[in-house]
Amino acid sequence: MHKKALGILVLTIAVSLSFAACKQRSEGAGGAARKSVNWKMAGAYSSTTPIVGDSGPLWSKKLEDVSGGRLRIKYFDPGKLVPVLEIFDSVSKGAVDAGWTSAGYWIGKLPSAALFSAVPFGPSALEYMAWIYEGGGLDLWQEIYAENNIWVTPCVIIPPEASGWFREPIENVDQLRGMKIRFFGLGGKVMQKLGASVQLLAAGDIFPALERGVLDATEFSMPSIDERYGFHKVAKHYYFPGWHQQSSILELIINLARWNELSSQDQELIQICCKDAIIRGLTLGEVQQGQALANMKEQGVEVHTWPPEIMAAYKTATDQVLAEEATNDAKFAKVFESYTNFRARYAEWAALSRIPGDYVGNVAGGN
Repeated sequence: MHKKALGILVLTIAVSLSFAACKQRSEGAGGAARKSVNWKMAGAYSSTTPIVGDSGPLWSKKLEDVSGGRLRIKYFDPGKLVPVLEIFDSVSKGAVDAGWTSAGYWIGKLPSAALFSAVPFGPSALEYMAWIYEGGGLDLWQEIYAENNIWVTPCVIIPPEASGWFREPIENVDQLRGMKIRFFGLGGKVMQKLGASVQLLAAGDIFPALERGVLDATEFSMPSIDERYGFHKVAKHYYFPGWHQQSSILELIINLARWNELSSQDQELIQICCKDAIIRGLTLGEVQQGQALANMKEQGVEVHTWPPEIMAAYKTATDQVLAEEATNDAKFAKVFESYTNFRARYAEWAALSRIPGDYVGNVAGGN
């Protein structure tokens, strides 16, 4: 069995066993009844959006099921409670109990948060999870958010995204200068460094802006998610690889006072449900993309890969942005040091354990 597939299988079994144990604890086992919860959760993504959106209601349903109906955290679509870009502040103040979102949205007010969302030229999903869960990343994340009266945990991780949608082919980096583009997180900082005019829009606002010409181009997510938003109806040139988001994390955030009111068992149930959602995001994220690409090609989409000289420009600008952010923000510097030290230790293992690219991709069968 392929190493990656084996790893996902082991994770899935572990989550399933944890679920069974946690459900048994949740149902009492003779202990005193625990407090019921009936919270509202603001979502950054429509519940009809594959993976990043529909995982929210599914997570809520699973949490309710395994808690025997005691823990109810209802998912609300973007704007139903608060605008997407106000979720962090609303949870911090306690105006909303919880949020289902991505840390890259807070880059303007909390630069270090972006490192817990997606890093340009960053790690695979498995490496990212290794740093988060075993390399100290989650401790730093929770420490920084606690200063803002928020508890946080990863709740979805998805594989590489696409690099973006453009109306015309991009043949050199100079074409990016002055381009009005929607771009997310640290990747947006890189595009600004290369001269683009960057806007950070919530998912539902992107298509109208692209259609009206407010945007010249956009990135958002993977093919199956991008297809759902219809960007291919306006811009036909689709670029890969997603250098800015080789893996992307969604966060569950909960008002810290609300979190501290929960029993340790209920806190554990919430985290176990998130780990289950992570497995779903990883597996569905890999499965869905081939068909989505085929669908969009049938509608005239041209798929491109970035030429080496443009990739080199992205990498140079990325190094400059990360260095500048670390210089300008002490928390960013602290997190980035942990992240880079982990990646340096991981690098030899990654190089030795992965099959070289020339030998990958055998789809003819065999053992």
